[in-house]
Amino acid sequence: MAKPPPWLTAGLRPQAAPIPWAAVVRAAVALAAPLAVGFAVDRPVYGALVSMGALSGVIGDTADAYRMRFYNIAVPQLFGALGVTLGALVFGRGWLAVTALTLVALVSGMISSIGAVASVSGLLLLLNAAVGAGLPMPDPWWTAPLLLTLGGVVVLVLTLLGWPLRGGVPERTAVAGTYRAVADLLEAAGSDTYDDRRRAVTTSLNQSYDLVLARRARQHGRAPTLVRLLSQLNVVIPLVEAAPAAHLAARRFHRPLPAEIPAAVRELADAVEQGRTGTPVLDLPEATRPSEKAVDQALRHAATVVHKAEPKPYNVDDRLGRPAALGVRARRAARAVLFSGASWRYGLRLALCIGLAQALISLIAVPRSYWVALTVTFVMKPDFGSVFSRAVLRAFGTAAGLVVAALVLAEVPRGWWDVPVMLVLAALIPAFSAKGYVFQTAAITPVILLLSDLLNRQGFDLVLPRLYDSLIGCAIALVAGYLLWPESWHTRIGDRLADAVADTATYVARAFCPPEEEEAAARVRARRALYRDLSAVRSEFQRALTEPPPTGTRASAWWPLVVAVERIVDATTAARVRVDHGAPAPEAEEVTAVERQLRELADGLRSSDVLVEVRAELTGDEDGVLAPLRQEVTAARAIATPRRETD
Repeated sequence: MAKPPPWLTAGLRPQAAPIPWAAVVRAAVALAAPLAVGFAVDRPVYGALVSMGALSGVIGDTADAYRMRFYNIAVPQLFGALGVTLGALVFGRGWLAVTALTLVALVSGMISSIGAVASVSGLLLLLNAAVGAGLPMPDPWWTAPLLLTLGGVVVLVLTLLGWPLRGGVPERTAVAGTYRAVADLLEAAGSDTYDDRRRAVTTSLNQSYDLVLARRARQHGRAPTLVRLLSQLNVVIPLVEAAPAAHLAARRFHRPLPAEIPAAVRELADAVEQGRTGTPVLDLPEATRPSEKAVDQALRHAATVVHKAEPKPYNVDDRLGRPAALGVRARRAARAVLFSGASWRYGLRLALCIGLAQALISLIAVPRSYWVALTVTFVMKPDFGSVFSRAVLRAFGTAAGLVVAALVLAEVPRGWWDVPVMLVLAALIPAFSAKGYVFQTAAITPVILLLSDLLNRQGFDLVLPRLYDSLIGCAIALVAGYLLWPESWHTRIGDRLADAVADTATYVARAFCPPEEEEAAARVRARRALYRDLSAVRSEFQRALTEPPPTGTRASAWWPLVVAVERIVDATTAARVRVDHGAPAPEAEEVTAVERQLRELADGLRSSDVLVEVRAELTGDEDGVLAPLRQEVTAARAIATPRRETD
C-alpha cells in the first residue's frame, strides 16, 4: 500500500515542543472563570461572551517580552470589539450582511500585511464580525463588544501578574540563549552540523534583537538595563563573524576549536542570565591561527562587556538600524497597505472567499453557518502557512475536535458541569498549539462549540452541521483562495532568492572596499540584514515544501541554492576576518569578479522559472583569502546550471 506524499502528511506529525505550563493554567482560568461567574449571576450568555473574548486573547498571546504581550493581546481585542459590533449590525439582513462582511474581509486582509500584531488584529476583526453576523447578540448593541473586550482584559491581567517580578527576564533569557547558540556554533566548527547551528544562531539573534529593541523603542532615553542588554548582544556579533573562519580552518586542518572556547561562551551566557558583574576570568589556550586569534579576541572583548556593571552607552545601535519614530512607522504601514500589490491581492482573495461563503449560506438554508466564514478566515491566513496544507489540516483537526465535542454535548448536562469541562478543554489549547496547527484546531473546536451552544442552545445538533460547514469553508478556500490564484513560482520564490543573491553581491563588495570607504558598523548591519532576509527566504521555502506539485517539487529543486547562498555569506565573512587578522587583502579585480558572478546569478534567477545557466568562470590565487569564497560561488553556479541530456 502506497504511503501518502510527505507534503500531505507533514503537518500531521506533532512538533517536539515543551508544554507551556504557565499558559496552560492561564487559559484554563481565563475561559472557565467567566463561565462560573455567568452561571452564578444567572447570565450564562454573558459568561460565554467573556470566555470567547478570553479565547481570542489566549490564541494571540504568543510573544515572550511583557511589553510585546501587552500589545499582542490589547490591540487585537479592540479590533475584535469593532468586528462584533459591525457583524451584529447586519445580523439577519441577508445580502447587506454579505456585502458588509466582504468589505470587512478586504480591510482585514490588507492590514494583515503590516506586521504580527496587525495580522492578529485583522484576524479578530473578521472572525468576530462573522460571529456577530451569524449569532444573535444580547441587547443593547454595546453589550457583546464590551463582554468580548472584558475577556481579553482577563487574559491580559493574568498575563501581566508576573511583570513586577519578571520584567526584563524574557529579554535577558533571550540574549543568554543567543550566547548558548553561539557556543554550540563554535563547538560545531569543522563538523557537518555547523550549518544547522548557524541557522539556529540567526534565529536566536533575530529573536533577541526583536525583543530588546521592541522594549527600547517604547522607552524614552537610555535605560541602563537596556543599554547593558544591547551592549551584551552587540558584542556577540564579532564571535558570530569569527565562527565561519574557525569553521573553514577546522575543516582545512582537521582540528576543531579547543573545548575551552565554547565552555567560556556558555559561562558568559550564565553571567548574562543571572546578571553577574565583576572581573572575568578566562583560561583559554594560546591562539595560533588567524581564525583562532579572531575568536580569542572577540571572546575576551565579550567577556569584558558582559561582566561590566554599567557599560558606556556607545555602540548600542541595533545592527539593523535604529527603530523609526512612531509617526514614521505609521506612515510606512499606511503606504504598505494602500500601495502594495501583495496587500491588495491578499485582501481581494480573502474578500472573494468570504463573499462566496456568505452568499452561499444566504442562498442555502443552513442554520447558524457563521462557521463557514470562520473556517475560511483561519485557512486563508498567509502568514500562518500554506493555504493548501492549512485547508487539509483544518479538515482533519475539525473532525478530531468534533469527536470530543460530540461526547461532551451528548453526555455532559448543560449548566455548572460546563465549568470543569471548560477548565480541561481550555487547558489543552496552549498545550496542543505548540504541537502544530492540526492539533491546535482539534483543541479549539470543542471549546468554540461549547461556547456556541451556550449562545444558541442547539446541543448535540451542532456537531454535524459544524463538520459540513468546515468542509464547505475548506473547499471555498482551496478553490477561490488557492486554485484561482496561480501565482507563478518565479514571482513568489525566484525573485526573493534573486534579491538575496544581489544583496550578497553588495555585501561582498562592501566587505573588501578600500580602507577609506570602509565602515565596520555598516558592514555588520548589512550582514545581519542579509542573514535575516535569508532566514525569511528559508521560511518561505519550507512553507512551499508543504504545497502539492508542482510548487513543492520546484521548491525542492531550488532548496540547495538557498543553502549555497548562506555559505557564500559565511565564506565572505570568514575572508574578511582573515584580512582583519593579518592575511593579505585580495586584489580589487578578484572582488569585482566574484561580485559580477553573483549579480549575473541574481539576474538569471529573475529571468527564469527554472534553474539557470551561469557561464562566467572565476580564477584567482588558490591560497588567497578569497579561495573558499570562489569555491562556494562555483558550487552555487553548479547548482544553478541545468544539466543537459546527452545523446
